[in-house]
Amino acid sequence: MRKRRAVAEINVVPYIDVMLVLLIIFMVTAPMLMQGVQVDLPDAPAEPVENQDSEPLIVSVDKAGRLYINLGRNDKQALELATIKQRVSAVLRRDPDKPVLVWGDAAVPYGRVVEVMTAVQASGAASVGLVTEEPSDR
Repeated sequence: MRKRRAVAEINVVPYIDVMLVLLIIFMVTAPMLMQGVQVDLPDAPAEPVENQDSEPLIVSVDKAGRLYINLGRNDKQALELATIKQRVSAVLRRDPDKPVLVWGDAAVPYGRVVEVMTAVQASGAASVGLVTEEPSDR
């Protein structure tokens, strides 16, 4: 009588299930990870930006009028307008089609937001979008 050898098999089905769950979690949370400074956006109905393929370059203006840009590790460090112009210009030289958005806090004077938008346009941005929130039904 022959002895039968036990063959070791690995059941990969649980690993595939875990992988698919992790994939779904990453797909759901990735759009929520927008970098930038916390600002209280004004409410306004608006159409979404057309080019959603690449991550936009975001210039934020907080309620004190300080400027931030979502580049590098120090995206929470306030910058001068001249520095913002230099960095936007450098990014747009590498990727001229990159969308540029301005997040202006609702408490910031309109003139400050316009100043930032014109500076970004002068840096080479073909168009600059202004981010708003959908108005809530009050």
